[in-house]
Amino acid sequence: MTLHVRNPGPLTTVQDRGRPGLAHLGVPRAGPLDRPAADLANRLLGNDPAAAVLELTLGGLELTSDRGVWVVLTGAPAPVEISGTVRRHAHAEWLAAGDVLRIGRPSSGVRSYLAVAGGVDVEPVLGSRSTDTLAWVGPPRVEAGSALPVGDSEGRPAPHDTPRPPAPGPLRVHPGPRADWFAAGALDALCATAYGVGAASNRIGLRLEGPPLERVRTGELASEGMVLGAVQVPPDGRPVVFLADHPPTGGYPVLAVVEPADLWQCAQLRPGETVRFRRA
Repeated sequence: MTLHVRNPGPLTTVQDRGRPGLAHLGVPRAGPLDRPAADLANRLLGNDPAAAVLELTLGGLELTSDRGVWVVLTGAPAPVEISGTVRRHAHAEWLAAGDVLRIGRPSSGVRSYLAVAGGVDVEPVLGSRSTDTLAWVGPPRVEAGSALPVGDSEGRPAPHDTPRPPAPGPLRVHPGPRADWFAAGALDALCATAYGVGAASNRIGLRLEGPPLERVRTGELASEGMVLGAVQVPPDGRPVVFLADHPPTGGYPVLAVVEPADLWQCAQLRPGETVRFRRA
């Protein structure tokens, strides 16, 4: 079975659970930015939890299938149509052979997840089907004309008693390893500020705008290993939250690290929206 892409929208990539454990080789982990939404999509179809899905940035995807298959869209609530008929969000829908699936622009949030029964079965790279947008390791970004193979379906759609993603709230943070590079109370200042999401935010990092955090050391920090959720502070004092495609190393001090369970919220923040932090 194959999905045939007519329009990929602004950015559509294939994502499974990523390739953690390869940072020592300089390879980012990748994987879905909104992990709970991707997991929900697979649960609703009875897929293996590690099945690959499509991550859509601001919708716009249009595709067909050469065979009938169950599909579901989760994450940012975008309009779903199959051959002109409106279908539901976060609900398994039947895509018959030759029907056209269209995903509109979401009313809120940024990233939606399209799962297909059996999973997107592109060739793995370094053990994962995830696309990394920093080094472009993994399958290429989805383009018009892309043909995406689909795996064999082993489960059945299961819409009942399916756990939903958690409710949003402030991002909980743990102290980082470089507090000595900042003025006293810098972590409290981070948690007391409402930051705006910068337009340059992407799968690599959430770039924030607001009052700069004061540094007391201005020299160069030798590059060191970075972790998912690291809150790195460049010389301009405005924090960056490292996301799934973050570089394995970095040379700016890390003031805090976001609780992993809260990172999904960063996937759905639009430029100009606000985000807050609180101590874990």
